[in-house]
Amino acid sequence: MEPDPEDVFRDEDEDPESQFFQEKEASKEFVVYLIDASPKMFSSTCPSEDEKQESHFHIAVSCIAQSLKSHIINRSNDEIAICFFNTREKKNLQELNGVYVFNVPQRECIDRPTARLIKDFDLIEESFIKDIGSQNGIVSDSRENSLYSALWVAQALLRKGSSKTADKRIFLFTNEDDPFGSMRISVKEDMTRTTLQRAKDAQDLGISIELLPLIHPDKQFDISLFYKELIGLKGDELTEFMPSVGQKLEDMKDQLKKRVLAKRIAKRITFMICDGLSIELNGYALLRPASPGTITWLDSTTNLPIKVERSYVCADTGAIMQEPIQRIQPYINQNVMFTAAELSELKKVSTGHLRLLGFKPLSCLKDYHNMKPSTFLYPSDKEVIGSTRAFIALHRSMIQLGRFAVAFYGGTTPPRLVALVAQDEIESDGGQVEPPGMNMIYLPYANDIRDIEELHSKPGVAAPRASDDQLKKASALMRRLELKDFSVCQFANPALQRHYAILQAIALDEDELRETRDETLPDEEGMNRPGVVKAIEEFKESIYGDDSEEESDSGAKEKSRKRKAADAGDYDFVELAKTGKLKDLTVVELKTYLTANNLPLSGKKDALINRILAHVRK
Repeated sequence: MEPDPEDVFRDEDEDPESQFFQEKEASKEFVVYLIDASPKMFSSTCPSEDEKQESHFHIAVSCIAQSLKSHIINRSNDEIAICFFNTREKKNLQELNGVYVFNVPQRECIDRPTARLIKDFDLIEESFIKDIGSQNGIVSDSRENSLYSALWVAQALLRKGSSKTADKRIFLFTNEDDPFGSMRISVKEDMTRTTLQRAKDAQDLGISIELLPLIHPDKQFDISLFYKELIGLKGDELTEFMPSVGQKLEDMKDQLKKRVLAKRIAKRITFMICDGLSIELNGYALLRPASPGTITWLDSTTNLPIKVERSYVCADTGAIMQEPIQRIQPYINQNVMFTAAELSELKKVSTGHLRLLGFKPLSCLKDYHNMKPSTFLYPSDKEVIGSTRAFIALHRSMIQLGRFAVAFYGGTTPPRLVALVAQDEIESDGGQVEPPGMNMIYLPYANDIRDIEELHSKPGVAAPRASDDQLKKASALMRRLELKDFSVCQFANPALQRHYAILQAIALDEDELRETRDETLPDEEGMNRPGVVKAIEEFKESIYGDDSEEESDSGAKEKSRKRKAADAGDYDFVELAKTGKLKDLTVVELKTYLTANNLPLSGKKDALINRILAHVRK
């Protein structure tokens, strides 16, 4: 059957039945950045990496500018609004003083970030004082409260969508730890109460408020004065919050990026432990392949996106088929026909739940049993009360007994056997490193397993073994080349980095290409250290003996060439050329002659034969 055009041009992220599509839709996020624009934000400074003083306003704007670029690359589905408070001018639907919405026109909803938004926002500092202005928006005499107004405006901007299908967040940048501190006690209490109530109203609607305090080197940001109640910090969370914010500017930018790109719920799963006992789990996609964004096909004349339409033409008559088509699957000597409804019914193997089959020792689970990246599971009491307690009981018992659970998981994707491996919590001085939960590993079926061919399977032929000296030298080399504090998080995909650097330069009309760093290149300076060089030479000498220098570069290739020349010696190529029987040889056999005589190996079979004939005639 001919390929389906929609299947050919459709990216996996666009397939509604794809796990990636479901993860993308489930992890959509609406974000409002609230930036304090009071005079204190412009007067307070911090030293930058090059020892220059930068204002807190500049730091906040730089962080958001970097985040917008990250959104376009990593989270293009998210929608964003930027809002300043403590401003001279006002621009918001509610006509509240001291609040300026930068990128959302009145009576419109927030939208995805664009290249135009990034270019305009990069120039905001140059025109901010003139066009928008800065002033203290919290005044006791007039009862003006710009923080209250900003939270109200942000809540209105996030009215789009449901909190059940998307995450809604407010990121608040400020360097004022006590916004009502200079007021009379009665006024302060009243304004504090109304502002906290406004924040609580937003949180009741599923909107999370996250504080990003800007810290002056000479003064600590005291979160206990006001903001601990606004963002809902209690107990240990209060003591751990400030260390997690970080002191350096780069830490802050990284923190913002991590928060915005945090892992969110990709699927909700019902875990059936036995008849009459089920719990609810949330699934998180911790790993997924990163690739350039989806390509959109455009019409060459109108420059508009192309709409793909599909029609089927009868091979006999050439007429367009009006009736629903049928699909076939060859079976023995006949073609079995299926309708679309029958194919859909065939896929329904399971109800989509996770069904427990039993438990096995962890030693039975092999490293190569992973069919694809695992899904991290964590309990939820939202639908089924008691899910967390049941999950914790299973989780602790599996860790203590060294067991993993075997389960069957079926849904819109092909049903699979899975292994549930309990992961214990890992903590360090800075807080939690790894959360407790279970990793759902997708196991192969018997049909998926392929046997490896044994290289030395001939009877009576002993497989080569390394000597004790070779093992010793290899161990010494490994110790010398050991990577300290290795983590895959240290390495960014250089191809993707360059792709997005070029894309950004074209979209933003940048004259210079952003410099990208290839972290996958070997450490040449480290490889040339005397100890490493010595370990390499000793290992080579243990393998090749006294001729290690010759074998190091061209020696291995020369040996291979001689070996292939010996193989080529089984044929009389001169005689085969005279009798015209070179065409009877395979491409591999022809290439043995070319390799032995240092001739090019490129081209199809006819080109190889002509190259041999030309060489033989010389």
